[in-house]
Amino acid sequence: MPVPAHHVATVRDFNRFYTRVLGLLGDGHVRTPYSLTEARVVFELAQRPETEVLALRRALDLDAGYLSRMLARFESDGLVERERSADDARRQVVRLTARGREVFTVLDERSAAQVRTLLDGLTGADRDRLVEAMRTVRELLDGPDPAPPGGEVVLRPLAPGDLGWVVQRNGELYAAECGWDRTYEALVARVVAEYVERHDPECENAWIAELDGRRVGSIFCVRRDATTAQLRLLIVEPDTRGAGIGGKLVDECVRFARASGYESIVLWTTAIQEPARRIYARAGFELVDKEPPSERFGDTVHGETWALTLK
Repeated sequence: MPVPAHHVATVRDFNRFYTRVLGLLGDGHVRTPYSLTEARVVFELAQRPETEVLALRRALDLDAGYLSRMLARFESDGLVERERSADDARRQVVRLTARGREVFTVLDERSAAQVRTLLDGLTGADRDRLVEAMRTVRELLDGPDPAPPGGEVVLRPLAPGDLGWVVQRNGELYAAECGWDRTYEALVARVVAEYVERHDPECENAWIAELDGRRVGSIFCVRRDATTAQLRLLIVEPDTRGAGIGGKLVDECVRFARASGYESIVLWTTAIQEPARRIYARAGFELVDKEPPSERFGDTVHGETWALTLK
């Protein structure tokens, strides 16, 4: 069935209206020197420690030459750094500098303030109607988001049966999502056994995340040396991801490590754990070491060490 002309006109009219309301037609986005497209690039780069330029171009659907010129300007202004990928010299990676992250913070805060001002002008009922209408537009054009889990997430200490669950779920999840073999589950079992055998309650702890009485995540904080804590065994059940559970677990682990007097906290992960890497980056961790590819767990693993200074 052909799309009626008045439907096309209505959508185009809404686009013009919405861009005018948010001030997206001006020279600078949210009163900064950066255009909307430039702000989108900065925002995307801020989501991870480094990004392949090709992946960035595809994610934002930008012309290669246009993006290259933009990144060259950003590099000249001290916002980004570019280099060849350690894994594939044919590819280029880009990362925000400290100055670039300052720019992202300004853009993010001003954008949030702009939307907050927009919503403040509405009554509670009208605000709900607006947000629901936007959610409907997104769902119709992009598909529905996963249903958010209900109930309150509770972080609690370990209880009988939890250690077995941690080993089991690590083994199952990494087998299903990464294709890792049982040697990874064996490693988790050793980590858990060492935690029990050498546990020092003054400087080590572990938490289970519960949702409506169901275990949905875990994390461990263990002693690496006198001044360094180590974050280990973070998992979140797939059907509850996106609800902030991983962030809660990491924040609690960092809080405990800081309160215990550690000077820093480190963790080991791999390059394919992208959702976890985003959580670590938001918590302030930085990638400090990339290992050469190695054969582990029946796979070629690109190990990474991340660290956060606590003092």
